[in-house]
Amino acid sequence: MAGLLAVAVTALLLGGCAKFDAALGKQEAVVQFKNGTPTATRLKVRAGCAHLPGAKPEALPTNHLASDNLYDVIYRVDDATNAQLARLTQCLQKYPSVVGIDIQTPGDS
Repeated sequence: MAGLLAVAVTALLLGGCAKFDAALGKQEAVVQFKNGTPTATRLKVRAGCAHLPGAKPEALPTNHLASDNLYDVIYRVDDATNAQLARLTQCLQKYPSVVGIDIQTPGDS
């Protein structure tokens, strides 16, 4: 019985490590806007910096639910260098509605 328990615990730990390893290297840049910034402006910002190397905008929702209103503009920056992140920040600073950028791993809040 103790051996079976040890195997189960080991399997759980290894499963957790696999999820952790999968998350390594995954980063996103979440653009922060002034309160009340309309969706059209957010989309303009999203498109305006989408050409930069190392920063790929996340896909927009496609199911057209009311909850799909664009609240966050998120760029995937998994492989971005510090210089590429700096260029993304410079691009975003051109827009008066942008108040900041938060680099985080997916699932952070």
